[in-house]
Amino acid sequence: MRARRTDPGRRERLVETVLDLIARDGTAGATYRAVAEAADVPMGSMTYHFPTRDDMLFAAFSHLADTQHARFDRMMAELPAGEDPREAVVRIIVTHGTDYGRDLVLSAELYALAARDPRYRALTQDWMERSRASLARHFPSELAPMVDALIEGLVLHGQLGTEPFDEDRVRTAVYRLVGDLR
Repeated sequence: MRARRTDPGRRERLVETVLDLIARDGTAGATYRAVAEAADVPMGSMTYHFPTRDDMLFAAFSHLADTQHARFDRMMAELPAGEDPREAVVRIIVTHGTDYGRDLVLSAELYALAARDPRYRALTQDWMERSRASLARHFPSELAPMVDALIEGLVLHGQLGTEPFDEDRVRTAVYRLVGDLR
């Protein structure tokens, strides 16, 4: 009897491989064959874990949303006692605005899918709602969606623009939007 090969982390490895290929080649480059080859798994493993290519892409983008939100939530949850949450938002924007490369490309690919497909739009909406809940720990709930949009917009401008990233301009925008928190 032949020993059965086990690879308990295969699905997670495949998801990461899908994201790597999307970051490099766009969603068009994330085919079953390309993923199987890059992950060094048999082609049958792809259909076992992801019955359709769309299931594969959705799993990868769901993982991206979960991972990015967990990082964001941790940053908002771990504010030191007494720290102004506006400064945490500035720090998040500045950090993402200057070092977001791969995740920006992946997010842009997700946004393009969400613009065309309601299933991905629901995924991005869920991600936004979770981000807003993280922000609502420190800001009024009616302000959380605006802070979330400001973060997203300033990060995109920081990554896609050619001007040097201006932390003072970010701080001014955050403080003007949020106002006094007392």
